[in-house]
Amino acid sequence: MQHVQIFDAVRTPRGKGKASVGALAELSPVELATVPLKALKDRAKLDTSAIGDVVLGCVDPVADQGGDIARTAALEAGYDEAVPGVQINRFCASGLEACAIAAGKVASGEVGLAVAGGVEMMSRVPMLSSGMPVLADPGIAIPRKSVPQGISADLIATLRGYSRDDVDALAVESQRRAGRAWDEGRFARSIVPIKDRNGLTILDRDEAIRPGADMQSLGSLTPSFERYAKKMGYDSVAEQKYPEIGALNYVHHAGNSSQIVDGAAAVLLGSEKAGKDNGLTPRARILGLASVGSEPTIMLTGPKAACDRALKQAGLGYADIDLWELNEAFASVVLYFQEETGISPDRMNVNGGSIAMGHPLGATGAMILGTLLDELERADKHFGCATLCAATGQAIAMVIERIEGESA
Repeated sequence: MQHVQIFDAVRTPRGKGKASVGALAELSPVELATVPLKALKDRAKLDTSAIGDVVLGCVDPVADQGGDIARTAALEAGYDEAVPGVQINRFCASGLEACAIAAGKVASGEVGLAVAGGVEMMSRVPMLSSGMPVLADPGIAIPRKSVPQGISADLIATLRGYSRDDVDALAVESQRRAGRAWDEGRFARSIVPIKDRNGLTILDRDEAIRPGADMQSLGSLTPSFERYAKKMGYDSVAEQKYPEIGALNYVHHAGNSSQIVDGAAAVLLGSEKAGKDNGLTPRARILGLASVGSEPTIMLTGPKAACDRALKQAGLGYADIDLWELNEAFASVVLYFQEETGISPDRMNVNGGSIAMGHPLGATGAMILGTLLDELERADKHFGCATLCAATGQAIAMVIERIEGESA
């Protein structure tokens, strides 16, 4: 099996995922996906005929995002016609799962180089556009005790006793860290500004960030899921599965949940030999990765199990990891993971997360992998782990080791 190296990682800024206000809404999903693919090619001065595959996550691959967007975007990015492309979906874990699949292709010797990442144009293709029978079909949903993710987040908070102040405080800190990261240029290496056909910049900064958010402003927001849960009976479903809670405590709202945004990301991976053959300098190597299933009603607790497996594969423990990137799907997800693992907050999401900057579903996993790599270099750290929870009780984790000699 080949050792898998990471040579580069880029992403677009995240634009608000609303057609009426989002800066990126004028683009098509294919145009958006093309941006990081072109950037990887241009930055590496890469002969794209050397790329064995393009793997992109996309959670709602319908309408403008349908028709195998990975292959279409590769062609539009000017990649060699011999380069195939495939779209995959593991819900919120899709972007990192794409990287894992590409890494597997490299490790097996099937390909020497691969590009992986993801795209989600939530302003053009709204969440759940491709359907979700596990929620919509009573014959599936009722036996499974399926509930939407927001209710699962409130269920975690209720079981663990996280208060509204607890989840709001984490959200305020995410905004503060993201604002500081932008002010200090911590994302500068990876961000590819979006330009229109005339070469004018449309967006060069994460659009949804609100670094001035505080406990008072968040405290004025109404819980997002209470009315929906009671109207649709999801509160009763959660209480049937976890009778010990008594009743759900609704603490999540728009300010402490991941924001709906547009975005795309791409990562260049390959073997050591392919890197040398193509004049590429490795920035990191993949030491371990794992995807897992977990209890699907509470749904969002899987990252601990995924990290357990990935760390075991890497021969490392939690204390060995210098930096963690855990997708901030909801504030309670982060609090739960920290409580279960004992990881200090000063090692996790040090540049903010999806609560502040947004969660473009199919792209986020690749985005946080790139953020992790950049921060390992900037902070002169060694080991990092990226992890995400996903719908229906799934999760993924990837452990990487920085290759010394590269710095931001």
